[in-house]
Amino acid sequence: MAKPAIILENISKRYRLGMVGSGTLREDVMGWYYKVRGKEDPYSLIAETNNRAQKGSSNYVWALEDINFSVEEGEVLGVIGKNGAGKSTLLKLLSRVTAPTTGSIKARGRIASLLEVGTGFHPELSGRDNIFLNGAIMGMRRAEIKSKFDEIVDFAGVERYIDTPVKRYSSGMYVRLAFAVAAHLEPEILIVDEVLAVGDAQFQKKAIGKMKDVSQGQGRTVLFVSHNMASIRNLCRQTILLSNGTIQSMGNTSEIVSDYLAYHSDNHTHQSLKEAKRFEGNLNIEFSTIATLNNELLENQTMVSGEPMNIRLGLAINAKRKYSKLHCSVSVANEQFVTIMHLSTDEGMGESLNIDDGVRHLTLNCFIEQLALPRGKYYLSVFIWDKSVVFDHILHAKSFFVSDGNFFGNGAIKEPRHTMFLVKNQWTQIDQHG
Repeated sequence: MAKPAIILENISKRYRLGMVGSGTLREDVMGWYYKVRGKEDPYSLIAETNNRAQKGSSNYVWALEDINFSVEEGEVLGVIGKNGAGKSTLLKLLSRVTAPTTGSIKARGRIASLLEVGTGFHPELSGRDNIFLNGAIMGMRRAEIKSKFDEIVDFAGVERYIDTPVKRYSSGMYVRLAFAVAAHLEPEILIVDEVLAVGDAQFQKKAIGKMKDVSQGQGRTVLFVSHNMASIRNLCRQTILLSNGTIQSMGNTSEIVSDYLAYHSDNHTHQSLKEAKRFEGNLNIEFSTIATLNNELLENQTMVSGEPMNIRLGLAINAKRKYSKLHCSVSVANEQFVTIMHLSTDEGMGESLNIDDGVRHLTLNCFIEQLALPRGKYYLSVFIWDKSVVFDHILHAKSFFVSDGNFFGNGAIKEPRHTMFLVKNQWTQIDQHG
């Protein structure tokens, strides 16, 4: 039976806004005095939940409040949540960068943390010197570090610049070397923040593979914080969802990620179009509702790149008659309102849409097997017509979001600034000549 590598009991962290410590020596001493007497710190009584969306009345906030969980040896635990949820504070506590206000943390073995670019690096020293410095800080002998040196340099891809001061490194070189050092010097516990987003897609793939190897192959424990749901799903079996400094849920990664995407979506995902501004149309047939649904047919405003998506349209038939040879379409536009995708019943059904006499309501579902969009915000426009008449046309009827996903199947992420949509492709080398 695996032993817990990390145990957190009743962990809370309080900050005074704009201050170091509580702000004054008197308040620091008073807090310590109450603590040694076994009484509650009076300043904890007035501290508020750290909710950035609300204006507070106190200068004291709880960045984390009553956190309890354990991580078994060899487990990769994901930590997700919105900005300000407490993720970075949690990792700083685990890395002993700062101390908790209340509670205790127990860890078995050496901890290597990568919380921001260049953590633990001295900018004036070379890459070589920083490797040995970091190893020494972790309690490793010089011979142990030397045996890992070539592997670290090769993984980071900085051999040419290994004797250059790291202050001259690009952010990508910095993070590659920092990750390589943290992952290869054999810590029992590896803590990794969103810092991996700095690296390119190829390096991200290598880093994810290394973390898998560290946990599964070597039995070491990994805590991984990310906004990339594809990486979390790919790497982590268990995940914690933080919200306003507390654990909202913890469990199976797939379920927690689905909860997270649903929780932070617009509550009105099934949007009524009754009051929508029409671009054109006689409204004998009109769009009544529009919704975005995931692969489980659950309404959600946030979709995942590379995963299935459903667009569900409700139609109200106002004129009592039979309709034949109708055409219905959905257009997808990006944040700049440039149309990048067009979906139509003509292609999706293989025939025109027909409505029988007496039908008053109709529901259409457009199924997208694999969403080929990079992360970002998008808009849906809807259009229904026949040969000669436009019935309804609504521009930007609904917005939705796309989060990073494993579209290419290898963990690589395509940045939105590089492309409007994603295309799977295969490359082979045919020949080369001298």
